[in-house]
Amino acid sequence: MLRSPFAFYRGGAAVMAADLAGTPAAGIEVQLCGDAHLANFGVFSAPDRRLVFDCNDFDETAPGPFEWDVKRLAASVAIAGRERGLGRRERRKAVLGSVASYRTSMRRFAAMRDIDVWYARIDVESRLAEFSAHLDSKHLQRIERGVAKAKSKDSLRAARKLTQATEDGLRIAGDPPLITPLEELTEGAEAREQLETLLAEYRTSLTGAHSHIAGAYRYVHAARKVVGVGSVGTRSWIVLLVGRDSEDPLFLQAKEAQASVLEPHTRKSRFRHHGRRVVEGQRLMQAAGDIFLGWVSATGLDGSSRDFYVRQLWDGKGSADIERMSADELGVYSALCGGTLARAHARSGDRIAVAAYLGGGEVFDEAIADFAETYADQNERDFEAAELAASKGRIAVEVGV
Repeated sequence: MLRSPFAFYRGGAAVMAADLAGTPAAGIEVQLCGDAHLANFGVFSAPDRRLVFDCNDFDETAPGPFEWDVKRLAASVAIAGRERGLGRRERRKAVLGSVASYRTSMRRFAAMRDIDVWYARIDVESRLAEFSAHLDSKHLQRIERGVAKAKSKDSLRAARKLTQATEDGLRIAGDPPLITPLEELTEGAEAREQLETLLAEYRTSLTGAHSHIAGAYRYVHAARKVVGVGSVGTRSWIVLLVGRDSEDPLFLQAKEAQASVLEPHTRKSRFRHHGRRVVEGQRLMQAAGDIFLGWVSATGLDGSSRDFYVRQLWDGKGSADIERMSADELGVYSALCGGTLARAHARSGDRIAVAAYLGGGEVFDEAIADFAETYADQNERDFEAAELAASKGRIAVEVGV
């Protein structure tokens, strides 16, 4: 988080949640992402194997005022623009584009039938043609390379990259401190039995058909994996399973789920299991979800019970390189995220009421753009305060890897 103001912002969802709690709201609730910054959108493979673009992080999902997600997204555009060295006008243009896209998309969804809203999604390949009208060939080629890379990310590639052949068969290779095989943490035989039990419990959280295909895979190996900026300090595991043979691998990731940072400022989740809270929120907001998305509870090495949600490790996943974006790229990408967020909100909340509140003019856009720049100032002050506290030894700092 101390690498830059944008890194601090990405890891500071709890900070902004407390700040947002005191801001005006229209009183219209939706299912919130809870951490809807630019880096928490991306591509992944839908069940029909086409690449789609959507929100992709739901650790903080909870019901709440729709404005909170919009403000978090808008502020992230302003902060990312500062990090790229963009001028105030360029930043504001990108922020306005993201909010205008949210507003106009919500108005479009308000006029649609419920079932059409539910089926609406953003297919990546069909959008590439639209991008060509806004970006030059160099930028478009970079996007196409990113799409091609995402397509190649699956369990077969994960097996080639993360495993090694041993006398006991395929095993996840250690890569300290990022990846630590399970047997280096606890007794292998006992851990294997526990994991097989947990996998059986996890399968009960899937639908019948999805539970059936998950049950076709058998446990092989597991390892602890260090996770990203916003999840540092939480437990995360990767689990290798195989189906027909070693050429039929499946990699799952189990991530610890704790209470949403929004809950102190809204209300407690109706789901006591926070893994389920994440999964149910994701299923509600995403247009096309991972068939292996589920939840389970596990006893940690320290004897405490923890909630986890489970998903595929690599399933066509890809993210934008925000730190290299030009002003034009940031504008196009920010608008794409704004429209995507509107579709996610339209699935869970009263889209007609939100659209009516936003109106057809640009008053809301301008107000959120003002907020975004002001909050970018506040984020820089918070970042500087954290840097000072770290240098004085008032807060503990772990060196990133």
